[in-house]
Amino acid sequence: MAESKRYQITVTTQGVYVPEQSDEEGDRYAFAYTITIANTGTVAAQLISRHWIITDADGKVQEVRGLGVIGEQPLVKPGESFEYTSGTTIATPVGTMQGTYQMVAEDGVKFDADVPEFVLSMPRVLH
Repeated sequence: MAESKRYQITVTTQGVYVPEQSDEEGDRYAFAYTITIANTGTVAAQLISRHWIITDADGKVQEVRGLGVIGEQPLVKPGESFEYTSGTTIATPVGTMQGTYQMVAEDGVKFDADVPEFVLSMPRVLH
């Protein structure tokens, strides 16, 4: 099987506005996001670290790097997935997130799993 199929992680995302943690007058907009990390390859892989790029509507960029996700470094076996929910705040009612997860396969190969860009938006702001 091709190398690209051995080390394949598919990431799906869903963001939601959290009004009770936001302060619109103070330009603080809170969002929760649920991420599903599915191993669509043929080798088990462990998520070691993350790199997020969070951009608000004014073009202000926050970069976040850290070990694991929500305090875990999950091992995801072929055909299995790991789901978690976390959150972020930005200074505008609309923004985007994208990034990568740094993975290590059980055979020692290191690779990145891309997190496709997704939109963070208050309801009724985007049409």
